Amino acid sequence: MEINVLRRLENTASRLPDKAAYSDTDSSLSFFEVLDKARRVGSALCGKVSARQPVAVMSGRNVYTPVVFLGIVYAGCFYAPMDASQPEPRLRDILSVLQPKLLIADRDNIERARALGFEGEILCAEELFEFDINEAFLAQTARRACADDPLYVIFTSGSTGKPKGVITSMQSLMFYIDAYTEVMGIDESDVLGNQSPLDYIAAIRDIYLPLFTGASMFIIPKQYFVMPAQLFAALNEYKITAVGWSVSVFTIAAKVGAFDGELPKYLKKVCFSGSVMPCSVLRIWQEKLPDTKFVNQYGPTECTASCTYYEIEKQVEDSDVLPIGVPYRNYRVFLLNDDNTETPVGEQGEICVSGPILALGYYNNKELTEKSFIQNPLNKAYNELIYKTGDYGILREDGILEFCGRKDRQIKHLGHRVELSEIEACALRLDSVTEACAMYLKEKELIYLFYTGTASSKEAAVHFRAILPGFMVPRKLVQLDEMPKLSNGKIDMQSLKSMMK
Repeated sequence: MEINVLRRLENTASRLPDKAAYSDTDSSLSFFEVLDKARRVGSALCGKVSARQPVAVMSGRNVYTPVVFLGIVYAGCFYAPMDASQPEPRLRDILSVLQPKLLIADRDNIERARALGFEGEILCAEELFEFDINEAFLAQTARRACADDPLYVIFTSGSTGKPKGVITSMQSLMFYIDAYTEVMGIDESDVLGNQSPLDYIAAIRDIYLPLFTGASMFIIPKQYFVMPAQLFAALNEYKITAVGWSVSVFTIAAKVGAFDGELPKYLKKVCFSGSVMPCSVLRIWQEKLPDTKFVNQYGPTECTASCTYYEIEKQVEDSDVLPIGVPYRNYRVFLLNDDNTETPVGEQGEICVSGPILALGYYNNKELTEKSFIQNPLNKAYNELIYKTGDYGILREDGILEFCGRKDRQIKHLGHRVELSEIEACALRLDSVTEACAMYLKEKELIYLFYTGTASSKEAAVHFRAILPGFMVPRKLVQLDEMPKLSNGKIDMQSLKSMMK
């Protein structure tokens, strides 16, 4: 197996030079154009930065951004995407962790980049595309490349308030993409519909699947995802066949009646992740798209996007709970008790992951890396790092893993253990609730439910009392016009905490 993303790009560009690799509503790049421009970017960085060093990128959600990423890899370095729409203090925090010598920004974001007070060199992406290709330099960096070279740093929220950069190797990325391709059946006939911001871990599927398979990727405008009818129309206009989206997209589309109009007739391969999929929502998608494959995917950024999958092979019922399935190829997934002993089959334990797909750690944070990536306590014979996810699961007799919630989402309330996600799942069984998030104010022993939709607080309260035990019924129901979201599409918990009194 070729363990180098650039060789995969070169092979695909040789085979399908004129086929569209990346497209958006304004532009399209063929595989040859991606290869050519990436090599020009790599050549432009010759002498500006040493091998295996980070290069920060502030570029928009367009076809040229993945080209910049690949160009940085051609230079023997690794990239760190930054979303220019994030608050300036967070962008400064990311740069303080990275401490890069170079920051590449496109013309739309270069002034924003300059305003950060960055002390290194800022380069304009569009100008790099015009550099002459330096064959000698590119050949030299290719000879020195190793499978475990870092490929990218993706920043996630840190418990201290400072973002942490998860650094992942080329080998890990390639193992994941190959495994995902195998499970989803992606090939060169597919057109992928990108939803994720390009600085978010889920976007690596959309960026790298085309290089590996010859599929095309279309970047769907962000605003379409809050207008499902327009989203469905775009899926048909661009003949989208495969998507990997966050659960919230599917929930909103089903709840607002998007299926009453035009159906996405080309969509045949669907993967969802990021949170628990309500089966009442999945059932609607299954009924409307009976010939479509649906796969539930689970896993954190520290394990190269996802580590388990579950293909839904039959029609679900509203009350069903989806398992998270079995490990992808080259992933080891198992459970540990709180005392680091092995969890018996059928009992709840913490989900742990090991294998060549583990991240290299947290960039410039040795202490957190050593705390999070630890020696497997079940293995006393040789070095084997594992990552403890902070999620609970149960391994069934048939080898299928069930998700039981996060450690930090299980609360002790009025003497009872309560899983906040169970309250959210209950709320989403109401057709008049679009999105829901349960929170706990420990000081006052109050369970809050924030939700969007048309349900009145009285209607929601009656619904809860009919299903949940009294101690689990939220005492504070807060209806919102719109759920606050992070750039990756997940609910902004911090914003909701500020509303709790």
